[in-house]
Amino acid sequence: MSGSTSQRAAALGVLFALIMLLIIYSSGNGSEVFPYSRLRGRARRPADLKKWGVKSGYLPVCGNKQTLTTRCHQCVIVTSSSHLLGTHLGTAIDGAECTIRMNDAPTTGYSADVGNKTSFRVVAHSSLYRVLKRPQEFVNKTPETMFIFWGPPTKMQKSLLKIIQRVCASFPNMTAYVVSPGRMKQFDDLFRGETGKDREKSRSWLSTGWFTMVIAVELCDAIHVYGMVPPSYCGRHPPPRRLPYHYYEPKGPDECTTYIHNERSRRGNHHRFITEKRVFASWASLYNITFSHPTWT
Repeated sequence: MSGSTSQRAAALGVLFALIMLLIIYSSGNGSEVFPYSRLRGRARRPADLKKWGVKSGYLPVCGNKQTLTTRCHQCVIVTSSSHLLGTHLGTAIDGAECTIRMNDAPTTGYSADVGNKTSFRVVAHSSLYRVLKRPQEFVNKTPETMFIFWGPPTKMQKSLLKIIQRVCASFPNMTAYVVSPGRMKQFDDLFRGETGKDREKSRSWLSTGWFTMVIAVELCDAIHVYGMVPPSYCGRHPPPRRLPYHYYEPKGPDECTTYIHNERSRRGNHHRFITEKRVFASWASLYNITFSHPTWT
């Protein structure tokens, strides 16, 4: 009697474990870690990004301008994607009124495809050293560039701000801003409002692309994005060809592998690139954003 009871208990335990695994894996639903399409309908619509006010959101570190007041009618965001290689877009990119680049994406050696002009460069705290240790590429080459550095307020205020200030002292023509602590919270609140997920509780990191898109919406009347794939791109059948995540790192990780791994991972902290792209798609008509290379439909 006791043997059969133990067997039944063991069988029920196995069945329960299988049911739990089924729930966990089915909740992943392909490439998304969040059930975005269901949550989005309940999510609070965020305040109009055009009304955030750039003056209080970006604190001057060095340069002639005390507040970030620049306005552009037409901007292009040049991503760091390998989709830009071989496109010969350099002339078109340099012809834009304002050009926005990210982190340590270089132009030297790639200008035929990505251009040279850099009006703004949005830089993550994790990329700060890679940018500032190459001033000939990122500071001297385009002295008109305005740098916008973002990062956790504790990191920025304790050490990274001093590093930026030291570089500014060596390059008096450099103009740099840091994202204010209040604006950093707004970025987190925006993510929660758009996805229904708390960034910290969902163990998510915002990407530099997230910051760059919001900053572009604040500064620009119209935005064209070069090289960003649509949210459904990596789920296509047959799958897309393998491409390096960055155009300047030919031996780097595959783009879609990086996106899907970050989107599905539940251990540790990860960027939610695909979820962010779904948000950008919902903003396209609202904020006059278009995409090409590849084109979004």
